[in-house]
Amino acid sequence: MHQAKETPERPSGRLLRARAMYRNMSKRRTAWLLIKDTVDSCMEYRVLGLAAEAAFFTLLSVPPLLLSMIGLLGYVDDWTGADTIASLQTNLLEASRTVLSDRGVNEIARPILEDVMRGGRPDVISIGFLFALWSGSRAVNVFIDTITVMYGLDGVRGIVKTRLLAFLLFIIALLIGSVALPLMVAGPDAVLKLLPVSTSIVQILYWPVVIVLSIVFLTTLYHVSVPVRSPWVEDTPGALVALGMWVLGSFLLRIYLTNTVEGPTTIYSSLAAPVAVLLWIGVSAFAVLVGAAVNAAIDRVWPSVATATARAANERMREAQAAEYVARAQARHAHDDDPDDPGMPSEFPERWSKFLPPDDVTSRLRAHARTHTKPHAKSQAKSETQKPETQGQAEPEVNRQTQPGVNGQAQPPTAKNGEAPPWRELGGR
Repeated sequence: MHQAKETPERPSGRLLRARAMYRNMSKRRTAWLLIKDTVDSCMEYRVLGLAAEAAFFTLLSVPPLLLSMIGLLGYVDDWTGADTIASLQTNLLEASRTVLSDRGVNEIARPILEDVMRGGRPDVISIGFLFALWSGSRAVNVFIDTITVMYGLDGVRGIVKTRLLAFLLFIIALLIGSVALPLMVAGPDAVLKLLPVSTSIVQILYWPVVIVLSIVFLTTLYHVSVPVRSPWVEDTPGALVALGMWVLGSFLLRIYLTNTVEGPTTIYSSLAAPVAVLLWIGVSAFAVLVGAAVNAAIDRVWPSVATATARAANERMREAQAAEYVARAQARHAHDDDPDDPGMPSEFPERWSKFLPPDDVTSRLRAHARTHTKPHAKSQAKSETQKPETQGQAEPEVNRQTQPGVNGQAQPPTAKNGEAPPWRELGGR
């Protein structure tokens, strides 16, 4: 990350600028600016499509991750015990029945699980974990890239650094999620089994602790995704919005799934479980990206020193690149239009249409037509002006017979009144 220097002409924190704007601007106008900027960012950067992309890659990483973990259990069965492995195998088979039919469970899922759990499969562990790491980090990379672009700082962090950061964040998310998700799903009862504390304390502190940890995780994700260093607390508003949208979206999704996906008459049949999981992950990803859009809107209304400096430097770099590109294009165009290049012949220019670009042929044909029609137009205008003077007079006929010339040689016929004889016009063409 890049550390921006404080300048005397700029305030030192966003809170001071927010207070000044809060006093000097209408509260309704401020809220309207934030909402409008957030909606514009979501529409401009295709937040819904990017959320679907992140959900797909996240769901794609789950099966190979489970297989790699199951393959790892084959090496630690002495520590975990036979009962734990048997219970895990039963739970996995029951979960696979929601996706596969009975024949698929007996012919595909059960043989794979038995083969992996009994002997240990290093190939399953390595290949499955690598594939899960790639697909999961690809999902995290969607969040990092989108957040960076929303702040107007795309190009500040390189591709390699972004990819390495996505790998690191995915591994950290795996470690945290392996502990936090079971506790969140199981509820306070799982905490009571692990910690010998009173039931009332757990009931009171469970959900506040879960909410605080979720806010900390989201704020950290927003904080490390921005390629410049800013105060960590400034990313908290987006985390609060994302958490609220996630809770609301999960509630609405539960109502939708209860009425459409679940039940014996559902049209999804065995695909009901993966469809439900994919929709829930998509709602979660959408909430995270909307929270990032809120943080970016706040930063544009009340910019911090670090992001404002980096954004200005990024814009200057883009302008320099654009000017360099325009200069190269102009130089290339000037080289193509070199006046020393041979021009197109004046006779039969239509034959050159096979070798020259269409625009070049058109321009040269027009120039050729202009240069050859102007003398003809002048001579026609001159003849029209001379018509009234010679009106009523008989035009002299041209002696078309051969006249004797010097030394007895025949002279070609001549025309009177200074007009060119017909043979000269024919010969000139």
